[in-house]
Amino acid sequence: MRAPAGGIAATLIGVAFMGSGLITPLYVLYEKAFGFSEVTTTLVYAAYVVGNLAALLFFGKLSDDIGRRRVGAASIAVGCASMLLFLFARDTTWLFVARVLSGIAVGLASGTGTAWLADLLDDKARATALATAANAFGFAAGPLAAGFLAQYTGSPLHFPFYVYLPLVVAAGMLLPLAPETVNPRRRITLEALRPRVGVPKEIRGEFLAPAITAFGVFALVGFYAALIPTVLRTSLHIVQPAIGGLVVFELAFLAGIASLVMQKADNRSVMLAALVLLIPAIALLLLAQSDHSMVMLLVASAIAAVCWGFGIRGSLQVVNEIAPKNQRAAVASSYYIAGFVGNSIPVVGVGLLSSAANSDLATLTFGCTIAAFAIFAIGSAVRPASFRRDSRCA
Repeated sequence: MRAPAGGIAATLIGVAFMGSGLITPLYVLYEKAFGFSEVTTTLVYAAYVVGNLAALLFFGKLSDDIGRRRVGAASIAVGCASMLLFLFARDTTWLFVARVLSGIAVGLASGTGTAWLADLLDDKARATALATAANAFGFAAGPLAAGFLAQYTGSPLHFPFYVYLPLVVAAGMLLPLAPETVNPRRRITLEALRPRVGVPKEIRGEFLAPAITAFGVFALVGFYAALIPTVLRTSLHIVQPAIGGLVVFELAFLAGIASLVMQKADNRSVMLAALVLLIPAIALLLLAQSDHSMVMLLVASAIAAVCWGFGIRGSLQVVNEIAPKNQRAAVASSYYIAGFVGNSIPVVGVGLLSSAANSDLATLTFGCTIAAFAIFAIGSAVRPASFRRDSRCA
């Protein structure tokens, strides 16, 4: 029963991230329908991260108190509400609200589903790898489905949601089949919802590299999720939603494969490999844009996928290793905050700089910034063990 139940927990994560990625190839269509700019697109995307952070800060430990199934059901309900707002959207305000709700739904589902997998599977490394893969495969399915449905159906801003909503409901109906692994201990109080984040002083030196890895990898994924359709349109003169969906599908699908293939590898080595590969991934992305090359973009996306799969799998496991047992949730929350900040602020910066100057300069600035963070993180990751021990005792 535990293996099929683990599949249900992974499905909860995957369906939530499918909803998150469903919007990616539709951004350019919303721009045309509602008449907003690339800057607004990045702000709508950033609203999703606001929802993620709200779920992480205020509801991150909720499933420890009221149970995995209840919070999983709540994520399904919020996700449905988000998709209905997209379906009936009349102006940009609807998109902002829908995107915040989508972020909350994904935050609830990913946190609860990851904890549920850890409860159900004895092999914690495998649980982490499955959670990462469910994230990536779900995110891969969303843009692929939405891109083709938008291009080949008569209602591009409606039909993707007609197809997706029954999947969300089906995922919700599966939840009662998985065993509850938490005994509710108390009623929900304001104290229970108080944000709990922070990194103990003794592990801050070791925490730096995985946190920066999360920042860089999430930033790269955010660029693809928010801006690749715009890059395809402005630099490669490709306007078909299906092509944008395929590019993001390649990125996310290969990331899921990478996380599964490397689930038994040394965590720090995997994280370091992701940081090293982040630099050529960024460089090729910049070259693809400047040379107007679809082939180079696909190669860059493949390398970026390995960065994603390796980076999150390796860095999250490092965080789990170094975090004190009684502060694991707080340290993990701090790690995800670093990731979600990377997922939003650089992307918004690209949008603002594109508006003030041009998209090539904006992407170049983005790439140089992320590469600098990667180099700094590599230096932190390869410091001698004795130095790290000293920093923990400081």
